[in-house]
Amino acid sequence: MKDKLLKKINDKSLKVGIVGLGYVGLPLAVEFADSGYQTIGFDVQELKVKKVNNGENYIGDVVPSILKNVVKEGKLVATTDFSKVHELDFIAICVPTPLDKYQQPDVSYIEATAHSVGQNLKRETMVVLESTTYPGTTEELLKPILENESGLKCSEDFFLGFSPERVDPGNKQYKTKNTPKIVGCVGDDANECIAAVYRHVLNSDVKVVSSPKVAEMEKILENTYRNINIGLVNEMAIICHKMGINIWEVIEAAKTKPYGYQAFYPGPGLGGHCIPLDPYYLTWKAREFDYHTKLIETSGEINVGMPEYIIERCSNFLSLKAGKPLNGAKVLVSGIAYKPNIDDYRESPALKLIEKLEKIGVNVTSYDPYIKEFRHNGKTYETIQTLTAKDIEDYDLIIITTDHDNVDYDMFSHHAKLIFDSRNAMKNIKERKNIELL
Repeated sequence: MKDKLLKKINDKSLKVGIVGLGYVGLPLAVEFADSGYQTIGFDVQELKVKKVNNGENYIGDVVPSILKNVVKEGKLVATTDFSKVHELDFIAICVPTPLDKYQQPDVSYIEATAHSVGQNLKRETMVVLESTTYPGTTEELLKPILENESGLKCSEDFFLGFSPERVDPGNKQYKTKNTPKIVGCVGDDANECIAAVYRHVLNSDVKVVSSPKVAEMEKILENTYRNINIGLVNEMAIICHKMGINIWEVIEAAKTKPYGYQAFYPGPGLGGHCIPLDPYYLTWKAREFDYHTKLIETSGEINVGMPEYIIERCSNFLSLKAGKPLNGAKVLVSGIAYKPNIDDYRESPALKLIEKLEKIGVNVTSYDPYIKEFRHNGKTYETIQTLTAKDIEDYDLIIITTDHDNVDYDMFSHHAKLIFDSRNAMKNIKERKNIELL
């Protein structure tokens, strides 16, 4: 099996399938197709399938012209028909792995995909899970389903592995193509073949680890590291405010040390699909081994509590400066995306902030030049995408939750009554009488 697959990889006769055409799957599918491999994208959402087949891009990190070209050449097609899995030699699973309402892993998308793939799996196929999940998912959940549904045996009839996605929306330097890849598979032959696939497609280092569990834990470590350090700097920001110290100046000073320190920045909380969620996968799994992840859970509590802390600060700021209560005030929340210069608002802390502001009777308006509307708790919100000086003057308070580059902060400073800046977006503004900094 190994020799046959390596030959297909080398002569590019390998047929590839990507399950899930979202922020991870579509860029990966485009890279495979652009590298010369016949690629099929699978998704349960017919709208996504239709857009891909029309060459219409809906993911910021995908180059529209490349997508159109690979579709036009017939190298990439999309479908909702999982029977086509039987045609494939390599399958990457890139489906969502959210948390349920109890902050426990929801692996239902992986399970559903495993059943659909397993029912159509042929011999001599490689299956790779890319969705971030708890250590053990590949071997304890995915493997048994694939074997039971297909009647095939892992390592003898098909290869199985885990290779964590490393997508950072909006990152101008690192994309799917040039971000180093981790591969951990069931058996040495699987490691060799699956690593070879990625090496033929990506312009980056491919590091092979000893097992899927190592690769799964590696991804959890990446995002838990960021979660904890952001929790630390958020707590430092709270302490610095109480002591009358500027946390942003403290960070800039600490950054001068050439070793032993990496800068993290405070803000209204955590956003995106990975950093706010992934540590909970580990805390959930750790309970199976009778271990309580104290540090991880504490950082999570700090980060989750930041919207309430900002509301408290804004309430005091508005009361002291304008003699007004937050209740009944007109507030503009600037920035719905979870990070600068993108249109992705998954798990954005701005959503929780708006929800909590509305609950205490604040008249909230949302502004984001990248997002026309967003959904939260089953409700659709429309956003303002352009602002005039007259618009700004109408609000009692502006809360900056995302520091987009294309926002006119100078206009904010001249026309806003009060501004609470949770991102240090207005660091270059000299006149600061109406600005409160996190």
